[in-house]
Order: sequence, then structure tokens, then C-alpha cells
Amino acid sequence: QVQLVESGGELVQPGGSLRLSCAASGIIFRLYQMGWYRQAPGKQRELVAAITSGGNTNYADSVKGRFTISRDNAKTTMYLQMNSLKPEDKAVYYCNAKLRSWHEGSWGQGTQVTVSS
Repeated sequence: QVQLVESGGELVQPGGSLRLSCAASGIIFRLYQMGWYRQAPGKQRELVAAITSGGNTNYADSVKGRFTISRDNAKTTMYLQMNSLKPEDKAVYYCNAKLRSWHEGSWGQGTQVTVSS
């Protein structure tokens, strides 16, 4: 059974930094494409960043240059380093794991990120 557990979300001031983690179990982690999505109140869930099994990455335009996605296959964990946070980054951040890009994949329970002074 796939289990994805996010952590690291909290309240941070604008301009601050956070690192989110997604610990995965029940999958052969190194084979999976992993992604971070977020959903703000009243908005649809959107892709923030993704990393393939081979380590290729892509980012939403709104976070390019500020966020960095990475993975540690030995620890079966994915990370999202978020710098220069803005109030508009406030959302629930979800971890996703999929074996093929066209799959829906599995989701974590989410972690809340709030950016406010």
C-alpha cells in the first residue's frame, strides 16, 4: 500500500524559507515520478514542481528560481526547498507519486504553508 507523508509546512513571514518533505513507502521509490502540488482556498490544485525517476525537473512559472525540488532515493524521500516565499504561496501542499506520467498517482494528506507577516 502506497503511503506518502508530507511534513514541514508552517507559518512563515514573506521572504522566508521552508523545506517540505514527502516520505514515501510501499513503492519502489526510485522508479516513480514525484511531484509537489498545491491548492489554495477557492482554487484548483496546481502543479508546483515535479522530478522524474531520472532526476529531470520542471517547475511552475510562478515558482521558478525560488523553489527547488529534489529526491533522495536511499531515504525514499522527496523535498521542496522554498525560498523567497510570498503570500500567494499560501496553500496546502500535496505530494504525488506516479509510475507513469499519465497516471493519476497517489496522494499524501497535505501540509499547510502559510505566508504572512
